[in-house]
Amino acid sequence: MLTMKDIIREGHPVLREVAKEVPLPPSEEDIHTLKSMIEFVINSQNPELAAHYQLRPGIGLAAPQIGISKRMIAVHVTDHDDKLYSYALFNPKIISHSVERTYLTSGEGCLSVDRSVPGYVPRYARITVKATSINGEELKLRLKGLPAIVFQHEIDHLNGIMFYDHINQTNPLAIPENAMPFER
Repeated sequence: MLTMKDIIREGHPVLREVAKEVPLPPSEEDIHTLKSMIEFVINSQNPELAAHYQLRPGIGLAAPQIGISKRMIAVHVTDHDDKLYSYALFNPKIISHSVERTYLTSGEGCLSVDRSVPGYVPRYARITVKATSINGEELKLRLKGLPAIVFQHEIDHLNGIMFYDHINQTNPLAIPENAMPFER
């Protein structure tokens, strides 16, 4: 079982690498890693388990965050209609996105960042992601709102990008251009 001690923190070189594609079909080791990642995210949202194992609550995790430079992400998040988006994916890729942007009014956080980083992170309002599920099926996901933001955050990790790289350095709370605020 993954715990916070398995999560690497900012400054670790793996977080700045472009992760490698996972050869498909995936190895047993890659499947096990991805299952552990989704289990961590789900457990971190359970108050009793999170307290017992001292887990910081998270809604997404990318393999580079556990020191593995491979294109794997786990997301477990609900949208504003309480629809659950729970995915463990190999080689996720954004294949299209909206012109419109959005940003979380509360800012973003990250399990690999132990400090608060104020500022708005511009994201695409809508994206389409292609990926392979843990069961080997090809998926095409159309996402908007919080799920779209979370997927972009995790896919950024696969490209060596941290959320704060997107924040306007001179004016962190400047409203991003062509962006609608998103309340969580």
